[in-house]
Amino acid sequence: MSREKGDFAEKKAISFLEDLDFKIIEQNFYAKKLGEIDIIATKNSVYHFCEVKSAPDYETALNNITKSKLSKIKRSVDYYLQTKKLDVAFCIDAIIVDDKEINFLENITL
Repeated sequence: MSREKGDFAEKKAISFLEDLDFKIIEQNFYAKKLGEIDIIATKNSVYHFCEVKSAPDYETALNNITKSKLSKIKRSVDYYLQTKKLDVAFCIDAIIVDDKEINFLENITL
């Protein structure tokens, strides 16, 4: 996916989250060599670390979230919490942006 298309998907995802009363904390948090967290948001005192995926259809986007990618996200989340000295409830979510709709998958796991 091109950077431009990724930026567009992330903007749509942020609007989607804000419409659901999430507070956006940070975007594109880069955790050194571990990777990047697309969106960090909070709602009801829970931190949501969101991976945004965009593709022409839901299945293609979903298949781009691999076990390896989830592992990198988890390590990035750990790094974020450690550097910010946070001890909070959190989950890792996926936001799938395709040509037709936005799907929000909360608390995805390996």
